[in-house]
Amino acid sequence: MANAGQIVAAIREMASTKNLSHEEMNELIRDGLLAGLARIYGPNVRAEIEIDEISGDIEMIVLKRVVEDVEDDAAEISLEKARWDDPTYEVGDVMEIPVDFTEFGWNAVTATKQRIIQRVREGERQRIRDEFDDRIGELLSGEVQQVERGKIVVMMNRARDAEAIIPWKDQNPRERFRQGDPIRAVLKKVDETPKGPRLILSRADPLFVEALFKLEVPEIYQGIVEIRARAREVGGRTKIAVSSRDESIDPVGACVGLKGSRVQAVVSELGGERIDIVPWHPDPEIFARRALAPARVSKVISDSERQVITAIVDEDQLSLAIGRNGQNVRLASQLIGWQIDLYGSREWMERGADAALFGAPQEEEVLETADFALSELDLPEGSLAALNSAGYSTFLEIIDLNRDDFSKVEGLSEEATNELLRIIDELTVVEGDEEGAGDAPETEGATPEDSDGSEIASDAEVSEASEAAGAPEAAGASEEASEVDEGAEVGEGRER
Repeated sequence: MANAGQIVAAIREMASTKNLSHEEMNELIRDGLLAGLARIYGPNVRAEIEIDEISGDIEMIVLKRVVEDVEDDAAEISLEKARWDDPTYEVGDVMEIPVDFTEFGWNAVTATKQRIIQRVREGERQRIRDEFDDRIGELLSGEVQQVERGKIVVMMNRARDAEAIIPWKDQNPRERFRQGDPIRAVLKKVDETPKGPRLILSRADPLFVEALFKLEVPEIYQGIVEIRARAREVGGRTKIAVSSRDESIDPVGACVGLKGSRVQAVVSELGGERIDIVPWHPDPEIFARRALAPARVSKVISDSERQVITAIVDEDQLSLAIGRNGQNVRLASQLIGWQIDLYGSREWMERGADAALFGAPQEEEVLETADFALSELDLPEGSLAALNSAGYSTFLEIIDLNRDDFSKVEGLSEEATNELLRIIDELTVVEGDEEGAGDAPETEGATPEDSDGSEIASDAEVSEASEAAGAPEAAGASEEASEVDEGAEVGEGRER
């Protein structure tokens, strides 16, 4: 049978593999030996256990109280037996009985081993809880250990003892993994099971996209740029809304990166999933305009009590605003947290005409409530300052002005006047007129025939859209990746 020194050496070796401290190791030994003594003397045994740090020798002393009549053999000894060893013992004294490790039989050794293994497992489980309870939403990496019954079992790189899985509902259906493949996922939650804590990872949760952007965009990691809202349909499309704490930093541009490098890294990890990046805004109407990108919205009407946004778009923007199987408007609604009722301009006019028959307000009267600040227009700061000085701060205040009126505004250039007139014509055109229907807006190459709402654009069109919006061009991007970058570029442009 192994001696005490060998037992201590074996426990120390185990402790080093389990990253146990010196104090934790000694506590394990004491607890295990106490379990062995309990198997010999009884469950209520009291003992003092000393471990020699240098030699590894163990000194065990069982303590028993001297009594007249013994009721518990594990903790008491009769006065008669005690005086066999020392006649000076009296009732109430504590007798010290030295125990050598060689007295441990098979049962005692087994009990010691089981207690130590149990304590090691409990310590591992508690360390997993302590390490991961505060890391929900964090990106973790590991290796695919096996794929069984739809779930992926992951061996963590930094916590190999932690059980981690990716359930089928938290997987991207467009992805396939095999045993040994490296994998990254976001920590969704920590589940308690009979075998201990289990890490539930996800590659389908919107938090996964957020964690990837935090990895790729230093401004997000540093807290300068913040992801304020997110909506995702895994494998199809993701929309995120970002804001900046520093006015000198463009949040959308920071997420897109030079020539789209940052967003393309995220798209690559997601297997080509489309990503729209839009600037967040506290005003639901402005936020809704941006959330419906890459479609361009003509009018918005908000109902704050019902939290409903009514958005009117030109007919040639309708399929783009709806998206494939309604994906774009659905994600936009999730992003802003309001219901979005989407109408084409022709349908909205027909609704207004029908309402007029019953005494309801005409379309123009209803649409007058959809105002927005001039700062939302893509105008130079000087032109905005000139308009503000002249008393114009919202779109409805300039909607009826003509060229002569604008020429009287001090500090407003002819170029700015032309741009204002163009914007007014564009946003007030009545869809259904032949001239209005023939003007193709700057979109991702979508046409009215694209009923599924998909964006179709060549690399040249992406380049032109990038130059027009001031966003970097993603060089060499695939067709699908170009569409994703293109959505980010549209989101980066100013609301018109």
